Amino acid sequence: MRITTNAIIRDYKANLSASINNLNVSRTHVMTQRSFNSVAEDPASAARASQLHRKYYKNQDNIKMLENAQSRQDGQEDSLRQVSDMIKNISKNYNVQAMNGTNQTMEVRQSFASAIRQLQKSMVLSMNSSYEDTFLFAGSDGKNAPFNLSANGTLTYRGIDVNASKGSPEYDKLKGMSQENLYVDLGMGLEMDDFDKVVSSTAFNMSLPGINAVGYGSDENGMSNNVIILAGKLADALESENFNADEYGKLMKKFDSLGTNMMNQITELGVKSEFLNTTKDRLGDAEISIQEQMSGVEGVDMAEAITNYSWDQYAYNAALKVGTSILSSSFIDFMR
Repeated sequence: MRITTNAIIRDYKANLSASINNLNVSRTHVMTQRSFNSVAEDPASAARASQLHRKYYKNQDNIKMLENAQSRQDGQEDSLRQVSDMIKNISKNYNVQAMNGTNQTMEVRQSFASAIRQLQKSMVLSMNSSYEDTFLFAGSDGKNAPFNLSANGTLTYRGIDVNASKGSPEYDKLKGMSQENLYVDLGMGLEMDDFDKVVSSTAFNMSLPGINAVGYGSDENGMSNNVIILAGKLADALESENFNADEYGKLMKKFDSLGTNMMNQITELGVKSEFLNTTKDRLGDAEISIQEQMSGVEGVDMAEAITNYSWDQYAYNAALKVGTSILSSSFIDFMR
């Protein structure tokens, strides 16, 4: 069998091309620290890696949503604490002093009333707080300020008088608004029931309708259950020419009880904050676990990769030297 120079060169070029390709692949593995860089290299690992990447990005979305929920809830808690401090201020500074005989002059009571009305307006401002472009206490209607205090002392929540009588259509609307939910998926396996409603145990409820904190409707004695309205009633009583200390005391007692309800709402927010912190830790652990799995599927053993690269580099250099010996001699050299 005769082996021609062209055949040798063709075979050499094919082997040299393979050496270059092997060197390029091993170099890429070292630089990218990945065991494969195309689906064709390892289809099974590529499919598994794709699933892990989807889980990773989903987990990242859940973490961002949780951080947003935490910021929103922090805003709610800050606003409720502001209102609670105002309630304590009124109870502390305008309760005993207003009923004290030495302070029952008209001028003093009017100064007390003026201060309470200012605090009442501040309560409304706090309950109309917003986070980014959403009002915190507006329930499902986060684009519009929920509370409005008119000049005559009427307070409305989303256009409905908070003093609506129990059993009235307005009261039923308020009750429905107080039960509104705003669920977000935090990686707890969001599910829908047969009526296409979110299963509460599989999502986090960010909603806090403002009337749950400040109250709505009235009790059996016709006294308002809303702490902002009661603040106005306290001011009205102080401004009355015939100040009735007993009636004022009853108003203040109810006012203090509504302040306790406000503290209960803050406590509930604290419980939800603890839940969010626990969930954040769980999502953080899940992120680490997914990253470890991704590294196991896609990552490369650097010691092995560098060894392979060194070997392929050696093989390529050897191929070049072999090429020099093949191409240096030709038919012309033997014509001398």
